[in-house]
Amino acid sequence: MTLAANVRSRLGWQPPQNIGPLPLNAMLRFGLAVGAAMAVFGIIILLDGTNPLDTVRVMWDASVGTEFGRNEVLVKLIPFGLCALAVAVPARVGLINVGGEGQFYIGAWAASGAILYSGAPGWALIPLAFLAGAAGGGAWAGLVALLRVKGKVNEAISSLLLNFVAIQFVNYFVYGPWKDPDGPNWPFSAQFPGAAMLPVIWGDRVSAAIIFVAVALVAVFLILRYTRIGYEARVVGGNALAAERAGIPVGRYLFWALVVGGAVAGIAGMAEVTGIQGRLRPGISVNYGYIGFLAAWLGGHRPLGIVLACLLFGAISVGGDSLQLALDLPGSTVNILMALILFGVLAGRKNRTGVGG
Repeated sequence: MTLAANVRSRLGWQPPQNIGPLPLNAMLRFGLAVGAAMAVFGIIILLDGTNPLDTVRVMWDASVGTEFGRNEVLVKLIPFGLCALAVAVPARVGLINVGGEGQFYIGAWAASGAILYSGAPGWALIPLAFLAGAAGGGAWAGLVALLRVKGKVNEAISSLLLNFVAIQFVNYFVYGPWKDPDGPNWPFSAQFPGAAMLPVIWGDRVSAAIIFVAVALVAVFLILRYTRIGYEARVVGGNALAAERAGIPVGRYLFWALVVGGAVAGIAGMAEVTGIQGRLRPGISVNYGYIGFLAAWLGGHRPLGIVLACLLFGAISVGGDSLQLALDLPGSTVNILMALILFGVLAGRKNRTGVGG
């Protein structure tokens, strides 16, 4: 008897099949939720004494309204998309990974260390940094996984708290042993050699790391939809007790889902230091992990939904930077809009057994 038949015969239950393309009703709910969030946001802006139409015009012109803005949205898609996948993969087995921010930092740190101190030849720096970033982010998520599987510690709490540890860990190195001795006394590491920088393939700043996003999204879709691993992961996420009774190693799936998610966030950190920054510095992430978390939930943990959510948040992020200059609005304005959109989408979702129900 196959695993699927075993589960069905014992429990009369089918795991959720919600990792395919977004259905039409989900897209309609998405659009309605975004529209409702924009309406509430407009009321808040109006109460502040600003014309909401001016706000929309400024954000549009600064993001999708110009070639530079569109390129910057694609730049944001790289960390947003990878950090969103770091949430979506554990979500398949019923886990909530809020640690993308810390895993991003550790991935950036590990990749930087490999570039600066490995002594590898130039041709090997990018592959080595990629592996180091994935290993760093995966190892950091592995701490959460061990606490969850062995200690039954809630992964949402432990991953969130470890974010702050990771940030201070990186700060220690850039303010201390890795600080560039030949620099202008800033808390930066030494500049990376040119061979360690990802090539720009579009515009002025869209690096080859955008290929990482495309490959990761396709790989996650294919694995979760068409493989035994994906099927068993959905069983675990839908009903861990059913999975355990069917002979699925639930603890192993929980552990590796978190590790793989952390590795993807670590690759996002590697992409940031090798594609944009060219060195390690404090504040390397502008809440990329948290925005990725919002994008994953907004997109229903589906690859296509994640892309749409990341593009939306990328446009809001790029356009929101201009609000402070053009309309004298506080920097937190865009965060309010992002939160309203998330609340709107979550409120409009149907209750289901799977993650995010």
